[in-house]
Amino acid sequence: MSVRRSTFKPDHNRKKHEPPAWAQRFIVWYCKPELAEDLLGDLHEYFDRNVRSKGPLRARLIYSMDAFKFFRIYTVRAPKFVNLLINWIMIGSYVKTSMRNVQRNKLFSTINIVGLAISMSVGLLLIAFVHDLLSYDKFNEHGKRIYRITSHARFQEGSGEKFASTSLMAGKLIHEKISGIEETVIIGTECSGDATVNNNVVPLTGIYAEPTMLRIFTLPMVKGDAATALAKPYSIVLTETSAKKLFGAEDAFGKTIHFDSADYEVTGILKDVPFFSHIQFESLVSFSTVETQLAKGRDFSEWSRVWDRNYVYLLLPEKSNVSDIQAKIDALCAEQNNGDNKAQIYLTLLPLYDIVLGEDLANSIQPVVPDIVLWIVGGLALIVILSACFNYTNLSIARSMRRFKEIGLRKVIGAGKSQVRLQFLAEAIIVSLVALLLSFGMFLVLRPQFVSIAPELLKMVKLEITMPMVLTFVVFSMAVGIVAGFLPAIFFSKVNVSNALRDVSSVKVFKGLSFRRALVVVQYTLTLMFITSTFIGYVQYKDILTFDLGFNTENILNIDLQKNRPDDLINKLKAMPEVSGVSQSRLLTSVGNAWGGYVKYKDLRDSSLVFTNIIDENYIPLHEYKLIAGQNFITRPVTRDAASEVIVNEKTLRLFAIAHGDPQKAVGDEILLNSKKHTIVGVIKDFHYGKLDEDIKPVVFTYLTPDAFLTSDRRDGLVNVRINTSDPIETMAKIQGVWKSVDSVHPFEARFYDDSIEDAYKELSAMIKVIGFLSFIAISIASLGLLGMVVFTTETRLKEMSIRKVLGATSGNLVFLLSRGFVVLLSIAALIALPITYIFFENIVLINFPFHKPVGIAELFGGVLAVLTIAFIMIGSQALKTARSNPAEVLKCE
Repeated sequence: MSVRRSTFKPDHNRKKHEPPAWAQRFIVWYCKPELAEDLLGDLHEYFDRNVRSKGPLRARLIYSMDAFKFFRIYTVRAPKFVNLLINWIMIGSYVKTSMRNVQRNKLFSTINIVGLAISMSVGLLLIAFVHDLLSYDKFNEHGKRIYRITSHARFQEGSGEKFASTSLMAGKLIHEKISGIEETVIIGTECSGDATVNNNVVPLTGIYAEPTMLRIFTLPMVKGDAATALAKPYSIVLTETSAKKLFGAEDAFGKTIHFDSADYEVTGILKDVPFFSHIQFESLVSFSTVETQLAKGRDFSEWSRVWDRNYVYLLLPEKSNVSDIQAKIDALCAEQNNGDNKAQIYLTLLPLYDIVLGEDLANSIQPVVPDIVLWIVGGLALIVILSACFNYTNLSIARSMRRFKEIGLRKVIGAGKSQVRLQFLAEAIIVSLVALLLSFGMFLVLRPQFVSIAPELLKMVKLEITMPMVLTFVVFSMAVGIVAGFLPAIFFSKVNVSNALRDVSSVKVFKGLSFRRALVVVQYTLTLMFITSTFIGYVQYKDILTFDLGFNTENILNIDLQKNRPDDLINKLKAMPEVSGVSQSRLLTSVGNAWGGYVKYKDLRDSSLVFTNIIDENYIPLHEYKLIAGQNFITRPVTRDAASEVIVNEKTLRLFAIAHGDPQKAVGDEILLNSKKHTIVGVIKDFHYGKLDEDIKPVVFTYLTPDAFLTSDRRDGLVNVRINTSDPIETMAKIQGVWKSVDSVHPFEARFYDDSIEDAYKELSAMIKVIGFLSFIAISIASLGLLGMVVFTTETRLKEMSIRKVLGATSGNLVFLLSRGFVVLLSIAALIALPITYIFFENIVLINFPFHKPVGIAELFGGVLAVLTIAFIMIGSQALKTARSNPAEVLKCE
């Protein structure tokens, strides 16, 4: 049996024919979206039928003709410009309606605008502040590839500290041993002094820098060759301003200046360093000059010597792997730490843009703002802004009954939920933009006050207005408007037409409190936390300033010698009748300054770091330290090598178990200080060498010999002067005159000890002032909101109060009825705010101050009393106004 083979081929093997693509795109372009899908489906069916019956060529032709044939009025979509025009008409309608509502409700609109303006002015200050901080070092062309080496030192006794500086040896080893780095530069900041040109002496600040400094950082040269300007020893590059200061209109290039006890050749002129640079200087001195001095015996090249003010910067290649470079640095640290018996040093790469907005490290070149500070201040500012937004939400929903008819009518004529939401968002944005104009004026007024809170900020920011900042302000204002109008928009968009005349503002959220009341509680809780924190912080700050440090600081003036010899100045000061005592010291204690040395006692294997100060024989009696054993310095050596006596505190005896901690027996015992034998001649009672956020430190006093001022690293000491006068202004003028007779070049730099202690806690003081400022703003905004709520409540209950009055209620009864609800809300806010604030301070903030004073009742409830007083004044005034109204006038139309 034979089988006939079929010649039919399945459809999937047949060539697939498609209609013209351009015709399909044309239909989609002109046809309404709701018709396009059906029309394309029908045309595809006709196309497939025509392909089978008439062939693909004629099918494509027919499809193209049909594409034009269905171009009818009922199929064509509206042009885009029509939609745009409709949208603009709708926006215009929203704007007109919003402006009418603002004008119709003048009191509530004023409260909202003023409240938003006050809060937004804080936001504008924060935006300008952050903008300036983020601008630092952005002028550098290779800024994203520049890193600074930071050091973490861990000493043998267990203490540790992080430094922005590092050792010279670390910089050299990184340059020599670590591959994958494009450029390395070592700079040293201890290069300030007096420059002499033609017998004209001018103070000049500078830094030591290697030639690569001008290749890593963008510092344009006005004159000179950047490649060779810092190559030779005793070369100096001046900025344009410093060149004019030294040479006037004369060309400084190629000239010689006498600086830091040597002659330097001016090998280049730089443009002035930009304001937003974390490295500021008037001159660059060739680093090879330092290397020449090192060769003469000034050895600062130890691996662990990270406290010297030397800094290392790296320029990494494009697309380099930072992790690989850090791994190589870690390996280098491990190698070097094995051979160092004083400290373990760990080096880390820090991006250039994270220096100013980063961790506050020891030896920072200029003040930094830790990012946690920005987060805290930003959070506080956000709370203030949200408080104003709560006002807007509260007052908008409170007026809901007056707007339900408006919303109902809008929905009857076809408005959907989205249109209602857009209407209320537009109204909130318009109010916010109007508030922006007022807040900008407040910003201009508050800007100098904000800087005065922490004067050191003036050195870091400008807060100048630029066009990008103005645009940011506008965007910020619109964002605030959206946040403020979001909840009212959602609330009103859910209003049902059939319930348009019903008061649905009492949506329950928890335990009988309405949504509006919950917002009032939250707002006043935050306000009470603000003001209570201010009270507690202020009391603690004042207690710190008056804390017994273990020595006397009253009426002691500390004069900075500025590298002058002290003899002539001291003799002239002693001759003044207003001066009751004069002493000398290396540094000022109890303000955060520190100087250390390594002490070893008898058979102890390891030495430990102790804190030191170099003083003369007058220092202890002048400051009234308490000698509990021994006596003051006995000998008066004239050279540092001959100095062999020390005075220690009790903590030092306990640390090394000297004479089993017995002060009397410790006198006459010997210790090794920096590998040199010293005899203990006296023991003083423990005192606070550091700030009050630190524990008591072991301290050793050594004798300040006259030759200490012959070396450049010891000529920055202090003269301590005790003043006994009834006219401090005239006395200060006399002392300043004495200074001028000794040094006519440098300005008189002196501060009272108590002022220096106050300045040591300037960050705490600034934070208290910021919180106090925000507290004032928060309570002002909350008070405005409360005033609006009280006015609205009294207006809506006016007839009720009149009926009650007719029935015999007294004014006192009416005041009680009207104020009872608000008092309950404020009491709830106080019950929430006070425990949170107390726990926050006792368990988080004050634990950083071992010697703090416990939080008292007065500062805890002082803020509550202030807030309640303001609230009672507003509530009582409106309640009395309502209670005193004439019932006949109110009820005459009933």
